[in-house]
Amino acid sequence: MLFRIDPTGDEPLYSQLAAQVRAAAARGELADGERLPAARDLAASLEINLHTVLRAYQDLRAEGLVELRRGRGAVVTAGAVRDVSPLHDAIQAVVDTARRLGVSPDTTLALVKEALR
Repeated sequence: MLFRIDPTGDEPLYSQLAAQVRAAAARGELADGERLPAARDLAASLEINLHTVLRAYQDLRAEGLVELRRGRGAVVTAGAVRDVSPLHDAIQAVVDTARRLGVSPDTTLALVKEALR
């Protein structure tokens, strides 16, 4: 899995990392039992603090998406791997409608976030 971060973005770096793992799981790109990169290696490759990566992994553990195992690192759980294709279809319908109506991505995202509360 390739991670990318935007150090100048508004979203915290740990949150950016966790979001990428969530999205990859939702797209079916991660398998049950698959290991994420070692925190030290990922921190070094992204040139960020080790604790930033650990915070992302801890957040993912709290959500039940990964297990943190001593000596094995972060491992994707079965709960992270599920078929969300109906959700993808619904999201695509929202995107298509927003484009047709000329609604900006920021406004669309704000409406979705509000609906999820």
